[in-house]
Amino acid sequence: MTTDIRLDRIERKLDQLLRQTGLGVALDRAQLKEGEIIMAGLDDLTLQVQKNSDVEASAVVLIQGIAQKLAEAIASGDPAKISALQTQLATSADALAAAVAANTPAA
Repeated sequence: MTTDIRLDRIERKLDQLLRQTGLGVALDRAQLKEGEIIMAGLDDLTLQVQKNSDVEASAVVLIQGIAQKLAEAIASGDPAKISALQTQLATSADALAAAVAANTPAA
């Protein structure tokens, strides 16, 4: 085998390796990009879960406060306190309904 033939053969193999390596790098970059997209989605989901947990905890505190005020109003036997509590409940219910509607995606 002459030197020229061997050199041609070596060059073809090098070209083939470079093409394969280039493809491998492109696949690695695509996989990395896909991983970044998945991680960004996971970060968004984690944030939304935290927001939901915060809202749920706030609702629990609100309901517990209302229950305590109701117990106090009933214990006092004062009709004015019961009427004021009824007004407060209506206001709270309206505000909660508006918040839920504002943060619920359209179907």
